[in-house]
Amino acid sequence: MRKIADRTIIEQLQKQILTLQGTHRTLEQQVSLGLGAIETAFPGNAFPKGVIHELISSTLEDAACTSGFISIILGKLMKQGGSCLWISTRRNIFPPALKAFGIEPDRILFIDTAKTKNALWALEEALKCDVLTAVVGELSELSFNESRRFQLAVERSQVTGFIHRHWPKAENAVACVTRWKISPMVSTLPDRMPGVGFPAWNIQLLKVRGGKPGEWQVQWSPKGLEYIVNPITVIHHNYGFNTG
Repeated sequence: MRKIADRTIIEQLQKQILTLQGTHRTLEQQVSLGLGAIETAFPGNAFPKGVIHELISSTLEDAACTSGFISIILGKLMKQGGSCLWISTRRNIFPPALKAFGIEPDRILFIDTAKTKNALWALEEALKCDVLTAVVGELSELSFNESRRFQLAVERSQVTGFIHRHWPKAENAVACVTRWKISPMVSTLPDRMPGVGFPAWNIQLLKVRGGKPGEWQVQWSPKGLEYIVNPITVIHHNYGFNTG
């Protein structure tokens, strides 16, 4: 009985800590997005929603992979409807390509700004809007104070935010709940067949509050997200992103 009571106290303290750190939803309210092994890194084995995620790209190839990864998550978040704002100082997405991830491009409003300060203002206002499902921001620099304002905004609205930083001058500390880096891998085909395979990515979760960072190799195909076991063999997991 003493062990059960101690476990209950520890679980309550963990939930209180997560709330103070910006993970507003309790563990019971979190719902898996079906991302497989990646989600085991998060508290409650569920992708954190209603928080800010930071993704960093240092090359054009990394940026393309990162946009693809964000689109996978958006496709799942918007599966039951909803809208998204995509705000950029340098847009890195081709809207018609979103259909491959189960997203109708007309569900996303694209806003392109010439100045970073305008993008930051638009991002903060969008993150306060609780009728949106998600907000994506593409820019280079983000200060801790700016990220803190974003995090405070989503704690009230429960909008899920993605800040994709292209070629930042420094990977400075921010108040975002996660930090990711997505990079390309050489694509492969089963049975050593010739040709170009599906897009393959190395996914690094460098920081996550209350969770455990990790690294995964995946590829994207019409069957959905697939985890690469070795350069040839792939385990297939259909997570509802069929395009055929």
